[in-house]
Amino acid sequence: MLNVPSWFKTKAPQLALIMITMIWGGSFLTVQYGLNFASPMFFVGCRFITAMLFVSLFSWKDLSGINLKEIAAGALIGLLIAIGYGTQTIGLQSISSSESAFLTALYVPLVPLLLWLLFRKTPPFMTWCGAGLAFLGLIFLTGNGFGHVQLSFGQIITILGSIAIALEIILIGFFAGKVNVRRVTVIQLGFASVFAFCMMPVTGEAWNPSFSWPLMIILCGLGLASAAIQLVMNWAQREVDPSQAAIIYSGEPVWAALIGRLAGERLPMLAILGGALVVMGVILSEWKPRFLKKNKELAR
Repeated sequence: MLNVPSWFKTKAPQLALIMITMIWGGSFLTVQYGLNFASPMFFVGCRFITAMLFVSLFSWKDLSGINLKEIAAGALIGLLIAIGYGTQTIGLQSISSSESAFLTALYVPLVPLLLWLLFRKTPPFMTWCGAGLAFLGLIFLTGNGFGHVQLSFGQIITILGSIAIALEIILIGFFAGKVNVRRVTVIQLGFASVFAFCMMPVTGEAWNPSFSWPLMIILCGLGLASAAIQLVMNWAQREVDPSQAAIIYSGEPVWAALIGRLAGERLPMLAILGGALVVMGVILSEWKPRFLKKNKELAR
């Protein structure tokens, strides 16, 4: 048998989350290319039904004991997945994959802020600093700076998606230790698909799918990636709290920007600065300096 280092065992959930951020970062450009063959919500619905089928192949033995709590958890998380990924996909029709990734990363400072609003968990001082820096980055991401702050439709709807993803992370953390991970993953992916298809009339999409081999290949790849992402998130967040998970996910826009750069995307320098500030704000929001810890201990 292989001797696995003890640090690897203790950090396995965190390492797994880092790996899925790399996969997640690469998905932005893939989705943008896939929109050449399908409308946004139809694409999202097919993506998650494919993911559900992949997860079901590995989880069919667990599906017999589904209870109402797991159905409720899966439905709530699935709704947020549909909204988060749906709005993000719609936004990708008018903004670059790199810009979409940076805007989506705003969910990181939003997680502790929403925990404060929903559960009265007071965010640390650095969270407020990180949120402020991320907001400054958002202003520069518009490409206009302070002189003319004006968000486009694609930017606004992507930010709305980041709020939904922040709520998804919070709910996953809330239910993670109370339900069967594999069952809930299958349920939430199924509900995400159903909700996405139900949103098609709202977004004005016609139900006229046409077969396309490129679309099939993209959906299979993204379905497998989505299945892995959701399974790992649900498994790892039993050991990793939502705020720590959020800081790990901050690597996702960096990977997206690198992949977008290799694919030929070129953001304006002001937008690159904005993206860097968003990532810095994400990191700052989870930084716990020693002097603050000492002050907190003295206050006790």
